[in-house]
Amino acid sequence: MIEPHAPARPGTTPNRDGRAALPVRPGTGRFLVLACVFVCAACGLVYELELVALASYLIGDSVTQASIVLSVMVFAMGIGSLAAKRLRRHAAAGFAAVEAVLALVGGCSALALYAVFAWTGGWGGLWADGPRCLLVAFSLTIGLLIGAEVPLLMELIQRIRRQDAGGAVADLFAADYVGALIGGLAFPFLLLPFLGQLTTSLVTGAVNAAAGGSLVLGLFRRDLTRRRCRLLLVANLAVLAVLACAAALADDFERAARHALYGADVRVAVRTDGQEVVLSGGTRGQPLGLFLDGRLRVGGRDERRYHEALVHPAMSGPHARVLVLGGGDGLAVREVLRHPGVRRVDVVERDPAVVRLARNDPALSRLNGHAYGDPRVHVAIGDVFRRLRGAPEGAYDVIVCDLPDPGVTTSTKLYTQEFYGLARRALAPGGRLVVHAGGVAARPRVFWTVEATVRAAGLRTAPYRVVGHGSGLPPGPGRAAGTPHAPDDWGFVLAARGARPPLRLDRAAPPPRTLTPAALAAAARAAERTRITGLPAATLIHPRY
Repeated sequence: MIEPHAPARPGTTPNRDGRAALPVRPGTGRFLVLACVFVCAACGLVYELELVALASYLIGDSVTQASIVLSVMVFAMGIGSLAAKRLRRHAAAGFAAVEAVLALVGGCSALALYAVFAWTGGWGGLWADGPRCLLVAFSLTIGLLIGAEVPLLMELIQRIRRQDAGGAVADLFAADYVGALIGGLAFPFLLLPFLGQLTTSLVTGAVNAAAGGSLVLGLFRRDLTRRRCRLLLVANLAVLAVLACAAALADDFERAARHALYGADVRVAVRTDGQEVVLSGGTRGQPLGLFLDGRLRVGGRDERRYHEALVHPAMSGPHARVLVLGGGDGLAVREVLRHPGVRRVDVVERDPAVVRLARNDPALSRLNGHAYGDPRVHVAIGDVFRRLRGAPEGAYDVIVCDLPDPGVTTSTKLYTQEFYGLARRALAPGGRLVVHAGGVAARPRVFWTVEATVRAAGLRTAPYRVVGHGSGLPPGPGRAAGTPHAPDDWGFVLAARGARPPLRLDRAAPPPRTLTPAALAAAARAAERTRITGLPAATLIHPRY
């Protein structure tokens, strides 16, 4: 005698036809799955943006880093989606396991990348060093796990209520794309400003683990054996515990990593909207170091050699009105103010934190000669390109471009033919423009591309190369080997409208401490020996750095 089936409990669905036995109504269960899709998509995009942002801060060249992260991640998502087909029979347990691993890997990615950068020194070629390979490894792993979510979530949705494949895909992707939108907007406007890089990734991992574990253990627990339930619960609690401990120790970790990167004498560390600003040394006889995103901007004895070479050749001639682009540390302004006849100096700096440090930090303000206390100096905070575009025609006798190297993507537009065309328009008759164009020995092609671009804007050029001491901040107690240091040389391009500008020093000004007429002539010969001809100019549409 065959006994009739026992009636299903309210709110559940019999599972003999492959449907899940839910503790809630199917409509509610479906909503909860789509809500989890929304949360997981937001977390996934935050992981991607976190890798791009951190790699751009640490390595520079944000276009390259974004291309590496996104292309590797999208490729890995396809592979992960194919691999997850084998897990569809165990979709609930598989999804919970994937989310736990994704939360752990994605949540700890920023910590690992920053640690390797801090304790191994600089970043080298694409495959030659560990840090860049680690970036690729994280992109690949996170992409594989994100890709594995899609077929497993599709299987879970279909187990709740069977529907046509097109409708299920549409619902899944709608929740996924909206979640990605929220995650993409939350990262720059909410998470990064208030939590910072490290805590953002850890909090995102915790949310990811909580969402995936809650969905499976709360909604699909009847599809799991008791042993699997216990294992998933323990695994998720362990992941959350690891992330919580890491978040609690994030400040201590950041201080230790910063000391490994910059040395034990770090005095100021500020994260602004666009970069990390660090001041080290400057007291008890220690050389002062100003770092922007891990790159030494001002360092020890090389500081004066760089700024004198940048400013003094351009000041040989009319110099009543001077525009300094960048140079918020005030050191180029210090050299400008040494010349008699300067009536006004306009400084345009994008980061107000650098200007505040230059004004208020005792060591840095002493080094720049309290330049911002001079009534002739006027500071504007904003975009350098936009400010130059709005400058009146013939407004300046001298324009000093004390900007980051052209290899840094955020400054690439400041080394284009359009930018130098605007500078040419802003120069008075007989005016001069001087450009810092990066290291000649390390990247001669970049240097001569800058020179070709200046010429393409209708200016005559006089390139020169000044050799530095290699490192203004030598290794010492608390300073790791491979700490970022000053370059071995600097390339400059002096330019003018009309005739080729002569490379000489202003006799009316106090002579520079590190630069003589003979050294300047030797600097021009040193640059000429590295000349590369036939290089096209860089433009906004076709950057060549």
